[in-house]
Amino acid sequence: MIKSIIIDDERLARNELKKILQEFPEIEIIDEAVNVQEAADKIEELRPQLIFLDIQMPGNKTGFDLLEMLTYTPKVIFTTAYNEYAIKAFEFNALDYVLKPIETKRMGDAIQKVKRSIDKEKNNPQDVLHKEDQVFVKDGERCWFVKLDEVRLFESVGNYAKVYFGTNKPLILKSLNALEERLDDKVFFRANRKHIINLQRIKKIESYLGAGLRVILDGGEEIEISRRQAVKFKDSMSL
Repeated sequence: MIKSIIIDDERLARNELKKILQEFPEIEIIDEAVNVQEAADKIEELRPQLIFLDIQMPGNKTGFDLLEMLTYTPKVIFTTAYNEYAIKAFEFNALDYVLKPIETKRMGDAIQKVKRSIDKEKNNPQDVLHKEDQVFVKDGERCWFVKLDEVRLFESVGNYAKVYFGTNKPLILKSLNALEERLDDKVFFRANRKHIINLQRIKKIESYLGAGLRVILDGGEEIEISRRQAVKFKDSMSL
């Protein structure tokens, strides 16, 4: 079963989607949300594998705003009446973009993509990488063998990640989620949606915007710790 949450502010749209999803017994709807904040809270608490996400949300918020807030990002199928956001949706690593009114066959195609993605992950388990491990990084014509403890920061850039080590910042074709799954969480910490930091490369920790935190790395980069991650960060650093 694929645990899923429907996020849409229109009750009729949620009900129609649930009716369509009854045709797919592999999908288990564990909850619903009607706005960005409620969706963010439920995703962080319930950790669904998949969300069905509308774009236009109440309070001048969008589904993209929701994804910007998350540190844990499930697989995403956008369900929307607007076709002009498709390119932006795939920049957020969405698996599919389904236009309303939703057809059962079209939804079936989207769910097949989700199942293939999940099966691929199950069939290709990868070992955790530790700070002593050396990784190969290639960016265009340039190549490096880099020990992970030399990497101070990974930054999300669309479907790529920028790797910060020394004075170098090459791009690799990896999502931050995929990197987070492989990196040793005793060393590497997901600071926010866009950054994974090396805890051993922190030079300074500052208060930021009230209860928030900001770290300065030994390369000079200033990274905000998201409000949702601040408690976990303090535990990691024994603050």
